[in-house]
Amino acid sequence: MLVLASASPRRKELLTQAGFTFRVHASSIPEESRPGEDPVAFATRLAREKAEAVFKQQAALDIPNDPLLVLGADTIVVSAAKEILGKPKDASDAARMLHLLSGGTHSVVSGVCLVSHSGIEVASELTYVTMTTIAAEEIESYIRTGDPMDKAGAYAIQGYAARWIPRIHGCYFNVVGLPLALVTNMVEGMQARLRKEVTAAAH
Repeated sequence: MLVLASASPRRKELLTQAGFTFRVHASSIPEESRPGEDPVAFATRLAREKAEAVFKQQAALDIPNDPLLVLGADTIVVSAAKEILGKPKDASDAARMLHLLSGGTHSVVSGVCLVSHSGIEVASELTYVTMTTIAAEEIESYIRTGDPMDKAGAYAIQGYAARWIPRIHGCYFNVVGLPLALVTNMVEGMQARLRKEVTAAAH
């Protein structure tokens, strides 16, 4: 049983798109960085904390013939000045983030974690995103749509903001919220190991 430890509709859509069957059980881990914590360490720590918390909560689902496998993920945007940009607190914070990203190249980091009774796997994905210079009135107009408010870095590459992104270097789906190729490789590998354990226990 694959469980996604996230309420993100984008992650749910991406996993569905990739052909996975899963349940959703959101975690309530606070998304706050620690002093001096670098972006990759921050994203992977949150992914692990989310997955571990949900695994404990859903432990009753861990049955021999269909072992529980929890997927945790966290995506953050890092400005060219190395500032970690989470979800904006309000409209003015969203505007500040978009002005920071305008006219430069920033990075998007996703931490991914899988937790099962057989162990824990953690990995990360990095994508570079280049944005054109965005006029102040365009930023204001975009914020009025409400789209930036629940997105790390205050934008969604798959939405209106796509018009400002001429190029990326790396995994596109990572910027949407879940690096699908990485996740697929991890999930299929873990599921294969769990199936071997079930088969071995049956003999």
